[in-house]
Amino acid sequence: MLHDPAFWVGLAFILVVAFIYKPVMRGLGATLDGRADSIRKQIEEARKLREDAQALLADYQRKQRDAMAEAEAIIQQAKDEAKRSKADSEAELARSIERRKQQALDRIAQTEAQAVAQVRNLAVDVALTAAETVLRESMTDAQRQAMTDKAIAELPQRLN
Repeated sequence: MLHDPAFWVGLAFILVVAFIYKPVMRGLGATLDGRADSIRKQIEEARKLREDAQALLADYQRKQRDAMAEAEAIIQQAKDEAKRSKADSEAELARSIERRKQQALDRIAQTEAQAVAQVRNLAVDVALTAAETVLRESMTDAQRQAMTDKAIAELPQRLN
């Protein structure tokens, strides 16, 4: 057995494997441990990123709800303002219509008063012309002279 080269090759193989086994196993273990730590760190980092993403998602959802509520409030405010503006415009229109109606009534009354005055003046003119014509035809020259003298005599009294 000691002279058999296969024995020595086998023994050398076993010794080489025995000497190499411990450092290789240490290196292999360290590599595996390092890889396990790396995977564990990646998993932790992924978990942390997931939690951050969920927190950001919740924050953005809250901000979206707040923005929607604010938009609805702005829309409601605009609707209320439009209603108030419409009511104000309608009231202003009603006042304007009433003012124009009153102006029209005032113009009608003024035109009516002018027409009545013109008719009255025309009636007075017609009456004076008729009275003058009647007096000329019915009075004599002596009666006319007496009436003129009487009017001249009463003139100073009427002027005071």
